Amino acid sequence: MQSDQPAAIGLIGLGMMGQGMGSNLLRRGFRLTVAAHRSRAGADRLAGEGAAVVDGPRAVAAASDVVVLCVPGSPQVEETVLGESGLLAGARPGMVVVDCSTSEPSSTDRVAAAVTAAGGRFADAPLARTPVEAEAGKLNTMVGADDDTMAIIRPVLEAFCENIFHVGPVGAGHKMKLVNNFLAMGQATLIAEAFTACSAVGVPLEKLFEVISAGGANSGIFRMVAGAAKDGDLDGMRFGIGNAAKDLGYYTRMTDAVPLTGNLGHAVRHALVEARNLGFAESLVGHLIAAQAQVNGRAAPGST
Repeated sequence: MQSDQPAAIGLIGLGMMGQGMGSNLLRRGFRLTVAAHRSRAGADRLAGEGAAVVDGPRAVAAASDVVVLCVPGSPQVEETVLGESGLLAGARPGMVVVDCSTSEPSSTDRVAAAVTAAGGRFADAPLARTPVEAEAGKLNTMVGADDDTMAIIRPVLEAFCENIFHVGPVGAGHKMKLVNNFLAMGQATLIAEAFTACSAVGVPLEKLFEVISAGGANSGIFRMVAGAAKDGDLDGMRFGIGNAAKDLGYYTRMTDAVPLTGNLGHAVRHALVEARNLGFAESLVGHLIAAQAQVNGRAAPGST
């Protein structure tokens, strides 16, 4: 990358998070190349803002110094990087791959080794916060990378992140993100069960919210999920149950490999898988409340 001109950035994964990330990269003056998806909405939006659109990962790699991935999980990362028409098939010498997905650490090790063997650099930089912050350029990221790679990618991450935490070497970012998501989804599942308990024993939800908000059990997750749910809105947290179940699967496999007993992690995963299997896979995490209500024969907030 030359200091007298914007770096050439590739972006693969133009979902709710990726579109905002791409917009912020363009606003910061980076030259951006994106890969079209089955749905062209994200590619068309970013093309209208100045991005170049190509057919797939190999073409993105050929045009980019740094490629940012924001895809659903490790299978998609492996196919994007290692596939026959993947990034490594078209990589420039010294290309940096930054995986902003929530990926499984064992897979991250394999992908990072392949990128390094091909003469590139790798960093894992999973994201926290929501598509709202992606649009505003105020995401959080926790980065696993060596110091030299961190110095290269920091200006890129600064385009769409408010807080950048360098948490250790390659792989450390994904490990940290899985622990983060265990804590966040653990709170969401507790809230869902608490709402069902309130329904069963006659505690008004607005009183639950009032009491918890004033005490030690209060948290950002509680306010986000319960603050909307008490009024019948289960969409207060913009994160899907299907993705949450996937992440907790990664978390429990990581802790099982240590091994740890991991009882609570498995319990949280069970609640998410149960909700997914009840038909809530495409619903947001607040709908864990509806899933718990369904299992227990109770009415969810806002239902008629």
